[in-house]
Amino acid sequence: MFNSNKDKGANTHYDTLISSKTEITGDVKFTGGLHIDGVVKGNVLADAGTGAVVRVSDKGRIEGEIHAPNVIINGQVTGNVHASDYIELAKKAQVSGDVYYHMMEMVLGAEVNGKLHHQAKGQVSESAKNKVVTGQSEDKVD
Repeated sequence: MFNSNKDKGANTHYDTLISSKTEITGDVKFTGGLHIDGVVKGNVLADAGTGAVVRVSDKGRIEGEIHAPNVIINGQVTGNVHASDYIELAKKAQVSGDVYYHMMEMVLGAEVNGKLHHQAKGQVSESAKNKVVTGQSEDKVD
C-alpha cells in the first residue's frame, strides 16, 4: 500500500562491498550500490540522478563527505551528507556534520550533530556543486 524507503534500500543490489577488515584512504567514486562495513577516510561520491545507493552499516565509518542520490546510514559519518533523493538514518546512525536531503527517514536512536537542510527535488547545495565540479572538498587548498 505504501512505498517506504526502507523497502527500496533493502532490495538494492550492492555492486561493491568495503569489508570490516578494510580501510581506504582517499575519495571513493562509485555507481550502483556501495555497502560499507569498513572505514573510508575520504569522500564518497556518486553522480546525482544515477540512482546510486551508499549504505554504511553499524560497523562502517566514513571520515569525509557523502554525495549520493540515496544514502542509508547505520554507522558513523564525520562530515556533511548530501542525499539528492533520500536518506535513511537507522537506529545506530551517528552523523557529525550537516545533512542535505530531499526525503528523510530517521529512526529513534539516530543522532545528527549538525543542521538538517531540506532541498527541493533537483536542488543542489553550493558545497555539493563545488564538490562535483572540482572533485575536492572545500577545505583543501591548492
